[in-house]
Amino acid sequence: MLENQGLGKRVNTMAEEKEPVTIKKYANRRLYNTGTSTYVTLEDLASMVKAGEDFIVYDAKSGDDITRSVLAQIIFEQENKEGQSLLPIAFLRQLIRFYGDSMQMLVPRFLEQSMTSLTKEQGKFREQMAQAFGGVGFGPLEDQVRRNMEMFEKTFAMFAPFARGQAQGLGLGIDGFHWISDGFHRPR
Repeated sequence: MLENQGLGKRVNTMAEEKEPVTIKKYANRRLYNTGTSTYVTLEDLASMVKAGEDFIVYDAKSGDDITRSVLAQIIFEQENKEGQSLLPIAFLRQLIRFYGDSMQMLVPRFLEQSMTSLTKEQGKFREQMAQAFGGVGFGPLEDQVRRNMEMFEKTFAMFAPFARGQAQGLGLGIDGFHWISDGFHRPR
């Protein structure tokens, strides 16, 4: 059994595991769910993700797997909704800086591990956030961010023995990342 990311539900991964639903994207930009034989919207796909339903999106003409770009488009749409933003501007800028950088190969795994950790701890976080209004504050969240950054630094150091000095020079060391818990503002 695995925990379903984002919802905290338990999902049986043995015999009950279902094949991902196939979605076809046509030239007119319409999305067709082959499982239900209906046209769907990005909002419908977002609901499927939130419900833990797996799908793969193929370009109807070329047959290319375009799941990644469709998921990115869903994120873009969600980010543009009033009050729905999850990705701070400083985070997006830093993410863009990693493209083409020697760190690029490490970033996906680090982000994946961070999201997995956040998902596992989401019940505790919700409790702590509820208590935050009673005066607990964001201490536990800052601790989690610090643990994630320590894990990132250790991973980075395994791939480049001189990386610690470079990371700190770029403001990427643990001390340089305390800005994450302070509203994503880099120290000056």
